[in-house]
Amino acid sequence: MLLPARTAVLNYLYGVKNADIAQIMEALKPIYGGERPFNKTCYLDHVMSLEANGLVSLCKYDLDENGELRMYFEISEDGKATVDKYVDKRYRA
Repeated sequence: MLLPARTAVLNYLYGVKNADIAQIMEALKPIYGGERPFNKTCYLDHVMSLEANGLVSLCKYDLDENGELRMYFEISEDGKATVDKYVDKRYRA
């Protein structure tokens, strides 16, 4: 069974201090990389939706080597509680 992609993003952030979109996508690529919506726009949408719901927060930002904005997100206490409640331990990151 696969977790929904947005839940997988939250689950991944549960196991790391913080991550940007590229790091999240790299970690989830083995499982979700073959899906059509596996692109930066969709994954940015996932993270922004999680942020709007208070499950993750923007913790820092900078410019990458190409001059593009890179935003780092970390899971909130509400996000951790959501993973604890809804994600079975065998799927935890």
